Amino acid sequence: MLGAFSEFALLLLISAAAGAVSLWLRQPVLIAYIVVGIVAGPAVFGIVTAHDQIDLLAQIGVAILLFVVGLKLDLQHIRHIGPVALATGLGQLTFTIIIGFAIILLLGKSMMEAIYVAVALTFSSTIIIVKLLSDKREIDSLHGRIAVGFLIVQDLAVVLAMMAMSALRGSDEAGMAEIAVSLVGRVVAAAVAIYLLMRYVLPKVVDLMARSQELLLVFAIAWGTGLAALGEWAGFSKEAGAFLAGFSLASTHYRDAINARLTGIRDFLLLFFFIDLGAKLDFSTLGEELWPAVILSLFVLIGNPLIVMAIMGYMGYRKRTGFLCGLTVAQISEFSIIFVAMGITLGHVGKEALGLTTLVGITTIALSTYMILYSHPLYEKLAPWLGWFERRRPFRELAVATERHDLKEADVIVFGLGRYGGRLALGLKEEGLKVLGVEFDPEVARAMRRHGLAVRYGDGVAAEFLESLPLAQTRWVVSTLPDIASNRSLLQALREHNFPGEVAIVAREDFEGVALKHLGAPTILYPMRNAVDYAVEALTDLIRPKENRP
Repeated sequence: MLGAFSEFALLLLISAAAGAVSLWLRQPVLIAYIVVGIVAGPAVFGIVTAHDQIDLLAQIGVAILLFVVGLKLDLQHIRHIGPVALATGLGQLTFTIIIGFAIILLLGKSMMEAIYVAVALTFSSTIIIVKLLSDKREIDSLHGRIAVGFLIVQDLAVVLAMMAMSALRGSDEAGMAEIAVSLVGRVVAAAVAIYLLMRYVLPKVVDLMARSQELLLVFAIAWGTGLAALGEWAGFSKEAGAFLAGFSLASTHYRDAINARLTGIRDFLLLFFFIDLGAKLDFSTLGEELWPAVILSLFVLIGNPLIVMAIMGYMGYRKRTGFLCGLTVAQISEFSIIFVAMGITLGHVGKEALGLTTLVGITTIALSTYMILYSHPLYEKLAPWLGWFERRRPFRELAVATERHDLKEADVIVFGLGRYGGRLALGLKEEGLKVLGVEFDPEVARAMRRHGLAVRYGDGVAAEFLESLPLAQTRWVVSTLPDIASNRSLLQALREHNFPGEVAIVAREDFEGVALKHLGAPTILYPMRNAVDYAVEALTDLIRPKENRP
């Protein structure tokens, strides 16, 4: 038998190796940690014996996770979520719960288990989605901003759900009206207490603690775990208390510093939550949950995106925007597993519900990761069948298209007006060139027009849209589109239209440049490399004047 210290060391080594394999497979590491728990648990090698110690670290990790979520939700951010994100988030939550609840009841589950699992199916992983969108440089795109908005709605919903379900503790002795009154009373009391602390106490305390970065970190963890314990004592849950602790510090000047220092600790401690989860999975019951897990996984992978697409189509968005947003909810999250695990602690559901949720989580997270990574090629293949999810006149996006600021001829057309493309287009215009921008994000298109740039709103890789551009009178096309698939489609469309001019494409990494060369791109621009070369030359001129160089 290993000692506790040796056991932890071995688990960390195995987790590091499994995490490396997970990254190679382009999967989130949390799946690897669950697998480590299964392998190290009694079902396989039986390495895990320090269950109490691992469970304690897991509980602290969950508390810090909810603390960080609350820390990011400052009041200013909540005010600017936007009606689209709010409507999409609430609509997706409502329809997923109703449809999921009906499916789970048809699968023969109990009423309480159906409630828990149906609610769990609505939550998507903010951590994973934001990471994937950031890696694809789509976090500032139209669909990226909308997705982050309704992920915030989901984060708020999971905390409210935890509060509501924890209030059902002891529901056998009390009627629903009494429970509702008690919950409302406690929520009001908590809101008043948090407001008074945020208004009069915490700013002074945090200012004092911030004199030392180490002390600020210790205070943050103490505040988070302290309110987590207080939340459980008050009849909510540890998770709800930790969230309120983070939210109470979200409006301070130090939230970014606290968040930066807590992120690594959060990830480290959550490792033990997923290891503990994998080690506690009861494989004698998982076999019975296999087919329900398959059915619910298909519902999450296909049904959730369709719900989001239907809502966004009704609200006046194009099918492409709805599709890209919909893919971000084609999974359940770590919160889903935490939510059902809380139900076991409260005695509402059995371990079978946790096993079912975990199976759905592993399946949907693994598959949806690849769906998001290859979202643009996937859209190209499915676009002909997605017309049902787009109004005949998608008015919310067409409102920008009707603002005509076109050129009948141009020296250069720039596809993609993000941070780099927009600056490039404006710079070329300042040099006296006739520049026409093409942009799919309506807000970016409006912003560029306010800067005096001629912009055509539309999908730059759609063949029918290219026909409306003055390609015959254009000398150069420059693409700053973020992914290889879109640039491949653009190159193919330009060839089909016999574009007579030159083409330059931006590559963020060397491997992208090689792939684009193979696709036939004649000129490749490397923004990072060019910026570094310019910085080296400028700094060299400042440090060592030209006349003193060898």
